[in-house]
Amino acid sequence: MRILLISSAFSGLTQRFYTELDDAGFIVSVELHQGDIPRLREGVALFKPDLILCPFLTKKLPQEIYAHTKCLIVHPGIKGDRGASSLDWSIQSGEAEWGVSLLEAAEEMDAGDIWCNKTFPMRQATKSSIFSREVTQAAVDCLWEVLSFFDAPHFKPEVQDYTRVDYKGKQLPSMKQTDRRINWKTHSTADILRRINAADGSPGVLDELYGKAFYLFNAHIASHFSGKAGEILATANQAICRATIDGAIWIGHLQPQLDSGKKGIKLPATMALKGLLPTSTPSALKSFFSTPIKAITIDYTQAGQQLPCQEVWYEREGDAAYLYFPFHNGGMSTEQCRLLLSVYQHVASLPVKAIVLMGGEECWSNGIHLNHIEAAESPGDESWHNINAIDDLIHQIITTLDKLTVAAVAGGAGAGGAILALAADQIFAREGVIFNPHYKNMGELYGSEYWTYLLPKRVGQEKAATLTEQRLPISAKKAWHIGLIDKVLDKQHKIFIAQVKQLVNTTLADHAALQSCLTEKAKTRCFDESLKALATYRKFELTQMYANFYANENYHMARHQFVYKLDNHVGTPENIAVHRQKDGLARKLSSGSLYHCVWQDHYTLGDALVDRQHKDLFSLADQLAASVNREELAHNIQLIYEHVKEHFSTEEEQMTQLEFQHTQGHIREHKAMLEKLLEIDQKILSDDWKQRDIQAFMDKWGKHILNSDMAFNTFLKQRERESESMR
Repeated sequence: MRILLISSAFSGLTQRFYTELDDAGFIVSVELHQGDIPRLREGVALFKPDLILCPFLTKKLPQEIYAHTKCLIVHPGIKGDRGASSLDWSIQSGEAEWGVSLLEAAEEMDAGDIWCNKTFPMRQATKSSIFSREVTQAAVDCLWEVLSFFDAPHFKPEVQDYTRVDYKGKQLPSMKQTDRRINWKTHSTADILRRINAADGSPGVLDELYGKAFYLFNAHIASHFSGKAGEILATANQAICRATIDGAIWIGHLQPQLDSGKKGIKLPATMALKGLLPTSTPSALKSFFSTPIKAITIDYTQAGQQLPCQEVWYEREGDAAYLYFPFHNGGMSTEQCRLLLSVYQHVASLPVKAIVLMGGEECWSNGIHLNHIEAAESPGDESWHNINAIDDLIHQIITTLDKLTVAAVAGGAGAGGAILALAADQIFAREGVIFNPHYKNMGELYGSEYWTYLLPKRVGQEKAATLTEQRLPISAKKAWHIGLIDKVLDKQHKIFIAQVKQLVNTTLADHAALQSCLTEKAKTRCFDESLKALATYRKFELTQMYANFYANENYHMARHQFVYKLDNHVGTPENIAVHRQKDGLARKLSSGSLYHCVWQDHYTLGDALVDRQHKDLFSLADQLAASVNREELAHNIQLIYEHVKEHFSTEEEQMTQLEFQHTQGHIREHKAMLEKLLEIDQKILSDDWKQRDIQAFMDKWGKHILNSDMAFNTFLKQRERESESMR
């Protein structure tokens, strides 16, 4: 069955639908609806779907599309509910129950026949949290129920009927800022929290602070605080505590409204208020009319979450420490990475046997913080500091050899955040989690976080290249299937956490098995380090990242568009639009490819000519891996063969003249490597070539340098010393 997903963006629910359908074996493709109706029609005509699903639409679907193909639209509302702000109204009004409907596309928005409807109890949480958890799961449940009877001859969808008692929804207008507005003199803390929660994610609640307009996000009730309603009472963890008529509320993030009416960059509250918050001791007159702002310092060495706005904390249960870091939207700035590293180091010093990385429930981690980088005076410099800070954190986790480390992934993990999880010894993921272990969509960013070590170590070189080149999301189930993670646990968050703790406790209870595991981990780390040092992986990755940050504008342009949510109308990317891919098109490996043959400093022999020849081979191998057709491959393998043959000939002649005792063994190695190159040449001619072939050859070349060439080099230096001593 061919299913086309038409969506306004390939994120969140659309990715969940994509992975669910792809895992189940459906032929699935994606077409983004960006307002270009002719292009949308073209996409449908190219794919010829049996069914169109619309998980997330902000623009109306044209009648000419759903008139010819069955189109079902996900609407986050109960039966009878209509309107673009359905979930916003339900949260702000404090509904106890809400739901999701899968509706047939119709002329009037949300008025089509109901194919399936699911309801769920509402939590006190943000709109983005409820959407990513309850709404998404209910939508997936609707999806599978619909697919189970899609071809059933006797099934008829339910015509919406407001005379029925189960139709409790109604049509509501799109929520405006006037509907969201907070009156600090009359609204209670609970009412303010609901208003900010209902707008969290987008668009935020427009308010005023120090005479400037800001959108409010990321709110939590603040206990034990009181003051004049509307005033800022305290700051902590870059959040501000603002008084209400019956208490106070923490506000974690602010987004300025610019003079043009557009939005600025969403940032932690104290960063957004830089230059506006009082920094000096107020005068006696000002103190009489206002309360001084208290700066609260959090003691991160103490267990437990001391404040609701606290983004890093740990808990101890028996012999395990659970480290939480629910950073807003998953971004991890330089300061946040350094804070998390310091808390991790503290936890690692405690008498515990396991450290469990819990991340955040909605978003485990998304790597470096693009908003902080965009707001920096020098985005290039801040990018560099940020990537090094997260590298430091991951290095610490990789080299924790005396404790079991576990990543408990309850929310989505993308880019460097997905790689962060791989640093742990064991990885458990909640069913329904989506992984995006790649970087290239952000302006061909290469990525660091030791991914060139961690990803192939988990899934193998070829699969690692596929994941990073195809840039497709994968489900927790698929991640387990390919070896990216170790276990898939329950989809319910509470059950997932309970299962994680049970698994950890069971492991720690078997002392002998735990010690065996730690011993094996230490041996593996030493062996891996002997093959290729972590510092080498990091140096190579950061070399590519330095070029991303300072040598071109692709990453900076992509980041700017992402942060400001600029719609560049470039169409649907080919990697998700199967119907727009050209069959047989050979795609050149870009700077984001895993296949790079890396010269390592410890290959250096000290002979300028020989070292230059060795380095040149790495460049030629890289050139071969980047070839785009058979002609280029054939040409480049010939260059490698001639280069190697000439180098070997010169070396063998020198060995023979100097009567090197291991000459014959060295020559046999040379012969075997030349034969391997001829084998690769034949594979190219028969279209059986794979990049891993040259990677394997270069691995052998590196070992040849370290063993055989190094021995000959030692022999040469000894002869030189003997010659000098005789003079």
